[in-house]
Amino acid sequence: MTHQLNRRSFLGLSVATTAVAALAACTPTPPVTTGTARILPTDPLVTAYETQRASTGKTVSHALTARSFSTTLAGKNITTWGYDGSLVAPTLRGMAGDQLNLTIANQLPESTSIHWHGLALRNDADGVPGLTQEGVGTGKDYPYDFKLPHPGTYWYHSHVEMQRERALYGALVIDDPQEPLKYDKEWVIVLDDWLDGITGTPDEVLKELSEGMGGMGGMNHGRGDGGMVMGHMLMGATSDFLGVDAGDVAYPFHLFNGREPGNPEIFTAKKGERIRLRIINAAGDTAYRIGVPNQKLTVTHTDGFPVQHIEVDAVVLGMGERIDALLTVRDGHTPVVALAEGKAQMAYGLLSTGTGTPPARGSLPKTLTGKVVDGGQLTADPAVSLATKTPDRVHELRLTGGMANYDWGINGHRFDMAKPFENAFDIKAGERVEMKFVNDTEMWHPMHIHGHTFQVGDTGARKDTIIVRPKETIIVRFDADNPGQWLFHCHNAYHAERGMMGVFSYVK
Repeated sequence: MTHQLNRRSFLGLSVATTAVAALAACTPTPPVTTGTARILPTDPLVTAYETQRASTGKTVSHALTARSFSTTLAGKNITTWGYDGSLVAPTLRGMAGDQLNLTIANQLPESTSIHWHGLALRNDADGVPGLTQEGVGTGKDYPYDFKLPHPGTYWYHSHVEMQRERALYGALVIDDPQEPLKYDKEWVIVLDDWLDGITGTPDEVLKELSEGMGGMGGMNHGRGDGGMVMGHMLMGATSDFLGVDAGDVAYPFHLFNGREPGNPEIFTAKKGERIRLRIINAAGDTAYRIGVPNQKLTVTHTDGFPVQHIEVDAVVLGMGERIDALLTVRDGHTPVVALAEGKAQMAYGLLSTGTGTPPARGSLPKTLTGKVVDGGQLTADPAVSLATKTPDRVHELRLTGGMANYDWGINGHRFDMAKPFENAFDIKAGERVEMKFVNDTEMWHPMHIHGHTFQVGDTGARKDTIIVRPKETIIVRFDADNPGQWLFHCHNAYHAERGMMGVFSYVK
């Protein structure tokens, strides 16, 4: 499906006033806590902070169904899980300050949830079973009802085990009522690495990886300079940009809005039009180097927040990150290329004016060089920079573990959702919190925090997900202005599931 939007269009959503009847409230069971007085998702303070958020007085209503469905990918029939029977779910859209009222109907054979990635929303809507809500059981419905807090490019996905590694994700665009950018159209692009139904299932991959280096399957075949495939494991995939090892998992395909490279999406526009690209990396184990051959991108936002504009040849997105960029349409067919960093594969789409011949896939570049950046290297627009303040609290988060036993963690601790407050990082409302991500591992990790955005260093970008390279230390800061219990984790799906998670816990 082509995600082609005019500037203020709302896809798949009905807009009504707040007189629209609210969905029935569904109160989660609080996680078990002893000793420390914690501000749980059910605390009245969570509602009190929600009522203080700006409001347009409008409600955006929608419904989604999580279910198994069959489709065709690269000529092969597959069965997978997704929202509304699609490899890419509907793009949800609203204005900052709108109330989002969405019901998820679960027709999967196991419980599910929805996490709203990047949003500083009310804690009981964050979608983390065992921490902010109970899982939505098979055959059950669940209402999410919260204000859209700030404009930008975001996304939503299941936060239950390996479900996101299927097709349980979609884009969420929150419009700015005072949008400063000038453009004619926008193209929402969701990138993903895919294997479900082709070479195995995500659960099979996790089981194999969990056995560590000693549990590798037999060697299958090489990927040229993209590493060697052994079972589902990818060995020797390297990236100088990311710091040597690019990823753990071998994927047969990389998808651009649900399409494999043999069937690229085509976005139509007129020569000279200015297109806003909203690009989301929904992958489980792959960073993408995104660019347009022989043409610059003007990067305007990262993770939803504006940055000082910069022209680049390519931008690298880790899993969970987003980028907004402007591109002027040239005559003919212009490829927007997403190279799987270090894996010698790609996904791409075509920007077309309807003239000329589309380029052959084999003619597309296998490298994108020149000025290449990631979101953590950008500078915040002054309008969104945090005020200068001495941190009230400093937490050192050492990223630990390795491939030998595939035992990832924070400060040597593997997270257990059954005991979410074990080794929690306590904070208090009103504090300026400094986080020191110290990567003690040989892998890179895209670290993501729920419910907040941080600033990188003193003047860096405002973000919620940041690439932390091997042996690197990155300092970020955020304001503790959203009480509750908030997960943070590596957004490599397999690293997170094997323990690289933790909780920022508001205490009284």
